[in-house]
Amino acid sequence: MAGRKPGYHSAMALGTSLFLIAVGAILRYAVSDSLEGIDLPTIGLILMIVGIVGLLISLFTMTLWDRDRRRGVVEERRVVERRDPYRDPYA
Repeated sequence: MAGRKPGYHSAMALGTSLFLIAVGAILRYAVSDSLEGIDLPTIGLILMIVGIVGLLISLFTMTLWDRDRRRGVVEERRVVERRDPYRDPYA
């Protein structure tokens, strides 16, 4: 989208990954309830793994984007061609 800020997507992915890791850790280590047919610690472990993989991918893409942005500095130079005023341009 045209109105989106330049770091928005990476920050969103980073925040989502951290959220998944936090929810997974809560389900894995802090919840002692059990539901029939659902293993909450296993779901928490899966969420933590998905969050860690997403975090690594986010950091990898952020560093690649940052490296491309800092690749080089473009300097603009104005070239002026100096002409001899005593020379006939049509000769």
